[in-house]
Amino acid sequence: MAKQKYYVVWNGRKPGIYTTWAECEKQTKGFQGAAFKSFPTLSEAEQAYNQGAASRSVSNGKTGASAQKSSTAAPIDENSISVDAACSGNPGMMEYQGVDTLTGERIFHYGPVFGTNNIGEFLGIVHALVMLKKLGKDTTIYSDSMTALSWVRNKKANTSLKRDHRTEELWQMIERAEAWLKANTYNNKIIKWETHIHGEIKADFGRK
Repeated sequence: MAKQKYYVVWNGRKPGIYTTWAECEKQTKGFQGAAFKSFPTLSEAEQAYNQGAASRSVSNGKTGASAQKSSTAAPIDENSISVDAACSGNPGMMEYQGVDTLTGERIFHYGPVFGTNNIGEFLGIVHALVMLKKLGKDTTIYSDSMTALSWVRNKKANTSLKRDHRTEELWQMIERAEAWLKANTYNNKIIKWETHIHGEIKADFGRK
């Protein structure tokens, strides 16, 4: 039996807290700038709704329509993969992983190796794309790194990481990733995870 969830709608046709996905979807589907999130308990949902309503009235010193624009995001596709990287120092010992966005279950992991956080974020996205291409799936991919998203779009990792004996293996991975992007097409959506709305991405290593 599925566990009860509570859906907070901060920005939708009728903001509030809903007890079913159908009710939540009714308020958010097709609504431009919809912002919502599910919570496991009613108390968490109420707290998030109250805090979110206050923070959305003033955002980054802006009010009204400007604040609304800066604090909303498209609904989360829970049937997706979230990727993230962690790095001790920059450069330093880096690792990345991909998890199921709904459950948080780890799907793949690489590292630690000497590198940078941006490289890990970039390779995490490409790792997910390659895996999903082999499986014939167009599953959505989330990343909280604007840099990595731009590198994937440009099919080029614009990194200044020095190439030496410590980074040679990683550089070979970067080159393979770039070559794959240039040689392949895909239908997967790669979407920026909006941390300020949805909290930390599910693939976060929890080291902040």
